Amino acid sequence: MSAYGWVILCSFIGPLLLSFDKKVAFYRSWRFLFPSLLIVGIAFLIWDEVFTRIGVWGFTPKYLVGIYFGHLPLEEVLFFFVVPFNFIFILLVLQAYFPGRKTERISNIFKWLIGLSSLLMFLFYGGGQFFFSTLDTYNYYTLSAAIFALILTLLAQKKSWYGDFVLSYLVCLIPFFIVNGILTGSITDDPIVWYSEQHIIGWRMGTIPFEDLFYNYDLLLPLAWLFNIFREKKR
Repeated sequence: MSAYGWVILCSFIGPLLLSFDKKVAFYRSWRFLFPSLLIVGIAFLIWDEVFTRIGVWGFTPKYLVGIYFGHLPLEEVLFFFVVPFNFIFILLVLQAYFPGRKTERISNIFKWLIGLSSLLMFLFYGGGQFFFSTLDTYNYYTLSAAIFALILTLLAQKKSWYGDFVLSYLVCLIPFFIVNGILTGSITDDPIVWYSEQHIIGWRMGTIPFEDLFYNYDLLLPLAWLFNIFREKKR
């Protein structure tokens, strides 16, 4: 198995096995999760394919099994289904084991933090360069991650489930830094997933581009939104 494949498998096996925990019973929510995964996964795979084609990021072949869908390796396709699966698992664990949780204050602080930081990223590293950049030098990753984070926050901030989403997102930062750190080269000679310095602002958290925080947020928020829509319709 490839190095990227091992990262995906090790990330997935725990939540999968614990899906049958009696208190969480995650498996009962799969019928709401799978259509959400499909919709969000396809949208982000299209985004991923476009950015791979124009060289915003890419993959080191020696860490891959060698099966591709377009320009995306099999492992990258699986990533966009495993990570959302794990996130909803964590969300339901928090709801099941912490019924008295209070999220209003932390979600209020978080929405201002993510909203303002997204706006600042757009203004200083994206918007001002729009008419003065070429395809090769424009910060496409910074701009897209910031714009989507800002729009999604404005739309979702008053939803009843947003507080639980924020809490789950913050908890998920622990595996996020581990998994993304490995993928971006923290323990390998070359990064499994590399980023073009021309398309990012250059801030890194260890080996992880700063924009990845917003990209992860952009991936998980629509997922949680759809999951709650499907679940509420059933109820």
